Amino acid sequence: MTIRARFLGGAGEVVRLGMLLEHDYAHLLCDYGLSPDKPVPSYPMECPPVDLVCLTHAHLDHSGMLPWVASRYETTILTTRPSAEVAGILHNDSIKIADSEGYPAPYDKNDVKHTQKVFDYVKHAEWREQAGMEMHFHSAGHIPGSTMYEMRGEKRMLFTGDLNTQNTRLVWGAHPVKTDILFMESTYAGREHPDRKASEKAFLDAIGDTVKRGGVAVVPTFAVGRSQEIALVLKNSGYNVWLDGMAKDVSRVFLRNPDYIRNRKELEKVYESIKFVHSQHGRKQAVKGDVILTTSGMLDGGPVLYYLSQLRNDPKSSVFLTGYQVEGSNGRRLLDTGHIEDKGNSFKINCQVEKFDFSAHAGHKDLVKFAKDSGAKDVVLFHGDKSELLRPDMERFARVHTPKIGDWIDLTG
Repeated sequence: MTIRARFLGGAGEVVRLGMLLEHDYAHLLCDYGLSPDKPVPSYPMECPPVDLVCLTHAHLDHSGMLPWVASRYETTILTTRPSAEVAGILHNDSIKIADSEGYPAPYDKNDVKHTQKVFDYVKHAEWREQAGMEMHFHSAGHIPGSTMYEMRGEKRMLFTGDLNTQNTRLVWGAHPVKTDILFMESTYAGREHPDRKASEKAFLDAIGDTVKRGGVAVVPTFAVGRSQEIALVLKNSGYNVWLDGMAKDVSRVFLRNPDYIRNRKELEKVYESIKFVHSQHGRKQAVKGDVILTTSGMLDGGPVLYYLSQLRNDPKSSVFLTGYQVEGSNGRRLLDTGHIEDKGNSFKINCQVEKFDFSAHAGHKDLVKFAKDSGAKDVVLFHGDKSELLRPDMERFARVHTPKIGDWIDLTG
């Protein structure tokens, strides 16, 4: 069997992933995302016609350009139901952002509707005959519904998407799958995460200090996965917690698909105690509370800008970042300079600012262990800007490939 792979994006970078996989029977596309850069997003290379699309999860850097593909080619998109539903929310939001910021969207609402029609739902632990191979579907441990694709033919292949092997409050960690060729993300190559329990304690202690001095803790969170994880961390805190932004709709999707979350009852209990913001009046009430969970996670838009405008000159209040802040984002600007930008103006944030690690990606050692335990003879690393740092550890047991965008990799031998 001839096996070739080519990255249209996401090789040597942590954005806009898209990988073509060709074998004797079919041409597949694994993820097809965008990077929400400023002032306009960046997109992967143009995708040619494909027979099948495999979507690992809904985050925009993996799903963001699927409506472009679905509107041009007659193809089916495999994914789990929660991934499909959340992707639809994000696709519609991308169109709104394009309209509000004045750049052309790569697709329209009709394309988004059509995309929802061509999703073919898969379930973890099931398998089916597809694209001339036997395909098995496994949890990637990243967010609810995230999926690794195992493809069995003359050789076994595994495409991980974003991967986490550690249990979190929201989902169970992923387990290695025996394979010959492993396509694996490498976001945290060369880096390790602090102990999760220690991070949670430090986060709760910081919120406690903020509330004691009479301030409000603003917690910008990513709507998909991170906001739900942070809500679970806060579940027994007793604080007056408000939730604003797209996370409300995403959380409803997760609760409708309980097979993909670690404990549905726990998540339901959390949302019974949290106050949801539905209006501008609600935002004014939230500013009087203890904790505000709000989008966007990188401070580049959404309700968080309102809360910062209200609290930026209150030294008693805090801004607690809980995710990676991309270069050029408002979140990175805040960490580096103490300022943010809104509508072309720069503002100083005179609050406590701190970042906590709640990553849903595997660290360096866990990536090495996953690859070794998979038994792969070839490991192809993507979705990382420091993938080379994994090479010394992995070359002890496998051939390691760190491709560039546009290059073909021949994995036939």
